[in-house]
Amino acid sequence: MTDEASAKQHEGRSPGADDKKARDERVPDDRGKAKGNDKKSADDEDETASKEREKEREKEREKERERERAAGRFKERTRDPLADGDGEDATTDLAAAARTRLATKQLFDVQRDLISFADSRLQSAHIGDNINLMLGPRRLGPGLRSGPVPEEELLRLRQVHVEPQGYVRLRTALRARRLLVLGAAPGTGRTSTALSLLDEVTRRLLDGTDDEPVVGLRVIRVDPEGGPRQLAQMLDGEDEGTRCGTGYLLELSLTRPGALPPDEMDLDELAAALARQEAFAVIVVAVGSAANPLLAGRYGMICPPAPTEELLATRLRERLEDRAAEAGEDEAPAAGLLARAEGLADREEIKDAVGLKDLRPAEAELLASLLAGHVRGDVSYEELLSGCRSLAARQAHEWFAGVDRVLTAPRADTEQPHGKARRSATATLFHPVAFRIALAVLGGASYSSVATAAHLLTWELSVQCDPDNTPARPLFCDDPEADQALSRAEVVDGKVEVDGHDVPAQLIWYRGSALPSAVLTELWDRHFPVRAPVVRWLRMLADDPRSQVWMRAAVAAGELCVRDFDHGYTELIRPLAEASTPLRKIFAATTMDQTAVHASHRKAVHKLVGDWSRNGTKALRWTAAMALGYGNAAATTGDTLDALARIAVRDDGEQLAVASFNVVRLLALPDAAEVLARVGEWTHHKREPYQDLGLVTTVRLAVTTVEEVLTDDPEFLSGGPGSLWGDRGDWPLPLALAAARPELVDPMADLLWTALNTARSRDVAVDALETLLRSAVRKDGSAWARPGLAALLPALVTEGHDQRRLDWLLRRMMADPERPFPDAAARDLWWLAVAPEDGVARRNEPRQDGPRREGPGQERPRRNTSRQDRARPDRPRGERTHEESHG
Repeated sequence: MTDEASAKQHEGRSPGADDKKARDERVPDDRGKAKGNDKKSADDEDETASKEREKEREKEREKERERERAAGRFKERTRDPLADGDGEDATTDLAAAARTRLATKQLFDVQRDLISFADSRLQSAHIGDNINLMLGPRRLGPGLRSGPVPEEELLRLRQVHVEPQGYVRLRTALRARRLLVLGAAPGTGRTSTALSLLDEVTRRLLDGTDDEPVVGLRVIRVDPEGGPRQLAQMLDGEDEGTRCGTGYLLELSLTRPGALPPDEMDLDELAAALARQEAFAVIVVAVGSAANPLLAGRYGMICPPAPTEELLATRLRERLEDRAAEAGEDEAPAAGLLARAEGLADREEIKDAVGLKDLRPAEAELLASLLAGHVRGDVSYEELLSGCRSLAARQAHEWFAGVDRVLTAPRADTEQPHGKARRSATATLFHPVAFRIALAVLGGASYSSVATAAHLLTWELSVQCDPDNTPARPLFCDDPEADQALSRAEVVDGKVEVDGHDVPAQLIWYRGSALPSAVLTELWDRHFPVRAPVVRWLRMLADDPRSQVWMRAAVAAGELCVRDFDHGYTELIRPLAEASTPLRKIFAATTMDQTAVHASHRKAVHKLVGDWSRNGTKALRWTAAMALGYGNAAATTGDTLDALARIAVRDDGEQLAVASFNVVRLLALPDAAEVLARVGEWTHHKREPYQDLGLVTTVRLAVTTVEEVLTDDPEFLSGGPGSLWGDRGDWPLPLALAAARPELVDPMADLLWTALNTARSRDVAVDALETLLRSAVRKDGSAWARPGLAALLPALVTEGHDQRRLDWLLRRMMADPERPFPDAAARDLWWLAVAPEDGVARRNEPRQDGPRREGPGQERPRRNTSRQDRARPDRPRGERTHEESHG
């Protein structure tokens, strides 16, 4: 036995007992350890589960953030594409621009043949067999500058002269003062009136019973070079060459640089000399700033034009009676021909061909010759129309021909002491010309806008003509009445738009629809040095924020480009199309569209815009999108939509906003059904950029008004019965379409439903729907777009979920603290949607059950197709959206 066993035995315990005790002591310890391990394992599992839950929550949060980012990106794409980079406050007023464009396009009739008859190189034209007409402006040759007026001319004048209104007052003033300063625009018959006045006051009887006037030097034209002072010296000097009771005619030209009007003392001296000789004198001047001191003095009076109808009737009678006398006919046939000619002159086609509200004496004579020739069979109807169209072109030629010729022969006194040149007077010379050009471009705008633009152009013309001198233009010498008279213009009371509000203004127009085109044609075709300053001027107008200015200038620029597209495209369109500001690019797009109106340039515009949409820079693609929105920049509507989609999806949808905006503009055109069908295809496309294009277009459609789509409806401005839109100019576009074109209701409802049920577009679509709902009534409670909502809402709210959304939205509108929606109007809209007025209980129709996909690929629940009330083409189911793919 070992020592250990002996010890244990000595202690009275056996070894086996101790081992058992040791085993018993170890069992509880092992069990405790096992329990501790189990607890630790459970804690680990809880921690793992917590981490998994946190990961899931983080994934959900990331999904939510992604949805918010997608919604933010979508909302950014629905912004106004015309807003400047400085913010939304710099947006372009498209409604005002639409009205301005439509009004301006009516001024330029592309059917007018401006050059078929008129040619500035011709001084006469032969029409038919017996009629020769003088076309060039009357130029006084050296032999006509001074000398007696033949008695035969005075006799003929006595027979055909038509007295203007106020003629008796002019004659009374001449008899009383012996001197009369007669002011009028050139070509209005002022010289004929002056001769007629002198003829009347100088006729004397040999005795109290003889009716024959004295024959001799009764009326004399005086060389204007010496002016009134030289005439007074002649009257007071030698008796030879003068005669008691003689009448003198002076035609002063005050338009050349350096020309000064006679002062009041010179006129007083002349009046005294005339009184001593018992003679009379009439000084004829053109109205304007230079003549204002004369016309405002005691001797000055304005000569009004003769009435057009009486003037034309007199000339017709004269022509027909002369022809009848030559042929030996009696007066009865002449009277019948006169009635036929007057009836012909009243035809709308003839009036449109003439294009002038008032006829001047030379124009009345030309028109009378044409009418007389036609009724006698010497002039064909086509020749008659061509001759009528030449009248406006002839006037434009007279306005511009040789305006600055006087500058090529400077006067001897141009040099001042110390070698300093006299300040340039070109501004005074060019201002009437600049005003006529500005009026041709901006006709119908406010007078202040036209006058301001005219001064800008005056500067450009002056610098181009005389670059070595600073143009000098007096600040207080403008004469609105003179501007109107010299430009055949009229000012009428009207309204212009300022930030969307109409304000009273004076509007100015040409007195004749043919004059704007005639002026631009004459300017562009025959005066090439003027092109450079005019192009610079048009670029300045492109930066004007007022729609009444930049839009009119853009349309006029398109007309100029038709005359010479190579020059217009290179100098005007392309530089503006690549500009950085939206307004300049819209200007270029509008110019391209106006050019495309002409069939001769339509294909060229189609190719250019197509190239811009495919291979152009970012700026050119933006401009191309705006041009496509007019509907004339591509061969078909399908080609237009293809080009817009191409622009929208490129570069991750960078220009999707402007593309969608112009898709909406196309809905104002007759092919709206095709446009809506294409938008529906985009919303169900496999690629997300196309889906976004369809959704953004849908939302933009809901917030766009009819006035903003730049419609070409000719009766849109007046809201006439022939207009598709009637008086719905301020309606939301989908509601106006629903009211005017019921066949478009279902496609629009489908698109809106898709946008409302897509996550990324839901918020902005709901806001857009609120905009539509608020247009039911105006702020004053009067009816607004309710008929459109009556057509659209029942098609949009087709099942319980749609009704719950509408109920929630109406309640939100009613509780809006800033713009609370009337309760009665909200209830009206609710019942309008769920119980349509046509009596069809659409809310009780069978509906599809089951889970609904939330994305553009989801099909909208259809009604029972057995009713055959909404036949729609089946559309392919799209792929999952971006947010669904990550869901």
